[in-house]
Amino acid sequence: MTAHHKEAGFVPLNIAVLTVSDTRTEETDKSGKILKEAAEKSGHQVVEKTIVKDDIYQMRAVFSRWIADSGVHVILSTGGTGIAGRDSTPEAIQPLLDKPIEGFGELFRSVSMEEIGASAIQSRAIAGLTNQTLIFCLPGSTGACRTGWEKILGQQLDHRTRPCNFAQMFRA
Repeated sequence: MTAHHKEAGFVPLNIAVLTVSDTRTEETDKSGKILKEAAEKSGHQVVEKTIVKDDIYQMRAVFSRWIADSGVHVILSTGGTGIAGRDSTPEAIQPLLDKPIEGFGELFRSVSMEEIGASAIQSRAIAGLTNQTLIFCLPGSTGACRTGWEKILGQQLDHRTRPCNFAQMFRA
């Protein structure tokens, strides 16, 4: 990291958090809470947090609203990325992505393997960029959200991370 990047200070991003679940409520949404608290603790602004049923069209409606909002830089979603019958987050978001970020899912499964072994193969975590909005879709478990933030997102959403990061596209 060069000295001028260290001295530049932190640049907060506006983040929206979406929990995909047929059963969770604000009181029981531990994974969404973990993402919200981790983002805020890092200095980012969580501009909205909501829960939506695992329904492709309901998810697309929320994703689309946030994608169209120039005040939302990053969308973090949790849930619906597995292989169970109603898990449909990847199917909901893929048509909305201008540029998929294949490396995110690959890296997430790699770091997850260290923690949960071969079960990591069941994760369909994905990410992409659309309308200058970054989207990261994580599994619904609290452990997966913690891992995703601590091992990937916390660093990549900090413009001081070198040699490169996703936050650089939002620097003023």
